[in-house]
Amino acid sequence: MARLTGARPVAARRWGCATAAFLLLLTVQAAQKADLSGDATAATINHSLTLLQRLQELLQNGNGSDSVLRVRTAASDEAKVFHTHQLLLSLQSEVFESLLRNQSIITLHEPPETAALFEKFIRYLYCGGVSILLHQAIPMHQLASKYRVWGLQRGVADYMKTHLASESSQGHVVGWYHYAVRIGDAALQESCLQFLAWNLSAVLGSAEWGSVSVELLLLLLERSDLVLHSELELYTAVEGWLSRRQPEAAVAGRVLRAIRYPMIAPSQLFRLQAQSAVLARHYGAVQDLLFQAFQFHAASPLHFAKYFDVNCSMFLPRNYLAPSWGSQWVINNPARDDRSTSFQTQLGPSSHDAGKRVTWNVLFSPRWLPVSLRPVYSDSVSSAVQPVRIEDGRPRLVITPAMSSPDFAGVSFQKTVLVGVRQQGRVLVKHAYSFHQSSDEAADFLAHADLQKRTSEYLIDNSLHLHIIIKPVYHSLIKVKK
Repeated sequence: MARLTGARPVAARRWGCATAAFLLLLTVQAAQKADLSGDATAATINHSLTLLQRLQELLQNGNGSDSVLRVRTAASDEAKVFHTHQLLLSLQSEVFESLLRNQSIITLHEPPETAALFEKFIRYLYCGGVSILLHQAIPMHQLASKYRVWGLQRGVADYMKTHLASESSQGHVVGWYHYAVRIGDAALQESCLQFLAWNLSAVLGSAEWGSVSVELLLLLLERSDLVLHSELELYTAVEGWLSRRQPEAAVAGRVLRAIRYPMIAPSQLFRLQAQSAVLARHYGAVQDLLFQAFQFHAASPLHFAKYFDVNCSMFLPRNYLAPSWGSQWVINNPARDDRSTSFQTQLGPSSHDAGKRVTWNVLFSPRWLPVSLRPVYSDSVSSAVQPVRIEDGRPRLVITPAMSSPDFAGVSFQKTVLVGVRQQGRVLVKHAYSFHQSSDEAADFLAHADLQKRTSEYLIDNSLHLHIIIKPVYHSLIKVKK
């Protein structure tokens, strides 16, 4: 497309039109922020929506255009043509400012996925807003990064962090994590990794599990905060991943050695040895771990701890949802009053402790007041009691054992409370609070939750959904012999 010549006055008028429109928008925004509090007759006349509509029409109709963008893809001989305005593009993007400095017609080469969104991208430059879907987040972020539109880049990244729980047919969190690694977005990486860890059971049964990279799989397997039904469920999913991906033997060995075999019952370990083709193929890589797991289940924990270091991740349970590790607790109308419940867990993961149970008592209070906010009584009649508002209190959850026994020797308990929320029609884990035996409660439990509102994001049908997990932790009482 050749640039029109002999029309300089027209081009100048068009440039002036675009400039005037943009300056008018800035003027309206400035007027809205003006301090009008000193005049009771003051009012704001706001036609910014009309102005935005006219800016959209500038792009749609090409009125006053002084630059042309031609977007081409390797898969097509045709180019998408956009009649644009240099001022608006340059104000939003330093890349466009540089490209349009000495030329008015630019050819841009984009892959199909970003080319398909280029019109949305340009519309954002004119109007400051854009609507996207889950599968459009990565290509839109790529466009924003390539052309250095920092506001859009941050906006898409925030969209991804707040839409991890959104339901999609193929899943998207794994793909977003891998993308975050490529671009070096540490905050997005951590958000994706935490979501995957706390909702791993949902991911294991989805299509995106097969797209997990070796690096991501190893990162997940080393975590103790994974939320899933059991270690056997994790092994089964890893076995499926290895069968599909067929990595080299060294990689498969690293993956299999990250499974915590002592957390799997001996009967299930025997079955895996007899039936798992993956385990048979790589048996040499984990033979020592399997033998150690059988020893762990055969001996008493105190005796086992004399010869092996139990203070390592292999003997630390993850956040298992099976009944022997904890209990679900749904509290209806949690803002109403205090509640209590009790449940039992297995003393420890060793088969030696399989028949031993610990009873736990749990107290929930929706409006517990810290000492600093409790009523203070004074000798003065006029100020006998300091007024205290109910909303000053915060939720409190106390978990204590209902029994003490010599069988607890060498065992301490880590307590984890999962808070489930409904997001995009699914119940997922939003928060996980962990505290050790030395404390009966989590100091920051639901510190920012407003349970008084029925619309609170922490409530599902006006109920608080908790899952309390007790994780037995063995300790070496005698130094391990070398």
